[in-house]
Amino acid sequence: MSVSTINFAPRNAARYIIWGFTALLFIILPLIFSQGFALTLLSQMGILVIFALSYNMLLGQTGMLSFGHAVYSGLGAFAAIHALNLIVDGKLPYPVWALPLVGGIAGAFFGVIFGYVTTKKSGTPFAMITLGIVELVFACSLMFPFFFGGEGGISSNRVLKDTWLGNAFGIDFSSSLQVYYLIAIWCFISMIGMFAFTHTPLGRIANAVRDNPERVEFIGYNTQRVRFIVVVVSSFFAGIAGGLAAINFEIVTAENVSAIRSGGVLLATFIGGALFFFGPILGAVVFILFAVALSDFTKAWQLYLGVFFVIMVLFAPGGISSLILMNLRVAAKGKFRQLTDAYVGVILGGIVLLFGIIMAVEMTYHLTLEASNGPVMKLFGFETDASSANPWVICIALLLGGLLMFEPMRRKFVQDWSDVQVAIEEDEAKKVVL
Repeated sequence: MSVSTINFAPRNAARYIIWGFTALLFIILPLIFSQGFALTLLSQMGILVIFALSYNMLLGQTGMLSFGHAVYSGLGAFAAIHALNLIVDGKLPYPVWALPLVGGIAGAFFGVIFGYVTTKKSGTPFAMITLGIVELVFACSLMFPFFFGGEGGISSNRVLKDTWLGNAFGIDFSSSLQVYYLIAIWCFISMIGMFAFTHTPLGRIANAVRDNPERVEFIGYNTQRVRFIVVVVSSFFAGIAGGLAAINFEIVTAENVSAIRSGGVLLATFIGGALFFFGPILGAVVFILFAVALSDFTKAWQLYLGVFFVIMVLFAPGGISSLILMNLRVAAKGKFRQLTDAYVGVILGGIVLLFGIIMAVEMTYHLTLEASNGPVMKLFGFETDASSANPWVICIALLLGGLLMFEPMRRKFVQDWSDVQVAIEEDEAKKVVL
């Protein structure tokens, strides 16, 4: 009599450690950054992380460039804000903490409708159709004020005296900390869900559709159906992000379904790196730092963001995540020391050059956009007369000095980096031979 045995796949300890560290990070971040503005940043980062990861299901995993992803998050936000108003009026016995699920269902619903149309085509036609969809929905937001609220949008109040959690734990979402933890929980659950999706058969086929749709069709899969399902799943998580945004801001306007919002998530995803799961997470953090934190200090934040995006496209098309992984590879091979001098030179030269660029931009902005306030401005914490010669002399000196430092070290870094990569490939080749 034979005894059957069951072989279990070994557990991936590193994966459990990473997810455990992520959960711990969500818990302790508000304890470290406890100020109101810091909590606002963290909450918006959590919302954009979900939004960017959902967008990357289209761009990075399935190869679908969309210019209209804000439609699903925005419509999910409108559904959530209407549901919240019904809860406030006592017409809907539903917990506030579960409102993101309403947004997710609404996002998936519109994903079915619009996805059926958009996924009829792929590539550039798909991108153009999504652009048309977002402009159509944005126009409808002004045509149907009973649902979209017109130019003023729909507002609500998330603070309820009698919530499902309020009786037991005293939670009424009146504080930014409670809202942050709600966003953090939904963000963590959504991250796990989207990561799990990448390892499903559908997720693997989506990668194949991205890489070689003709071969996928040849082996019997319907690529249009794969793209359609991915759009629906992606729309569901985008709707969750929209529902969280409705709770966080307590208002939803036409801007939530605009092409501007779609372009923002595209920038965030590309900056972080669309080819890696954690790339959009990094991109969301960077984008919020530009759009929220930096915008409080300068009106030129969009200029800085645009320049940063162009630099990433030119020199690091794989995003921040690719830069991290490439440097980790070099460090793992024990060759990072060969790049130390070049890195120090590039960073120092870049900092000097950056200071010169910031001075030129800020003084120009002040003289053109804020001329009515006089020539005196705050720059790097000092009172500066933007109309006098001395600040411009310093600015030009920083630009020239930074350029003279940066350019030679950049060339040295390129050469050293190339030498290190060649050495790594030679070492790998020797291992293969042995």
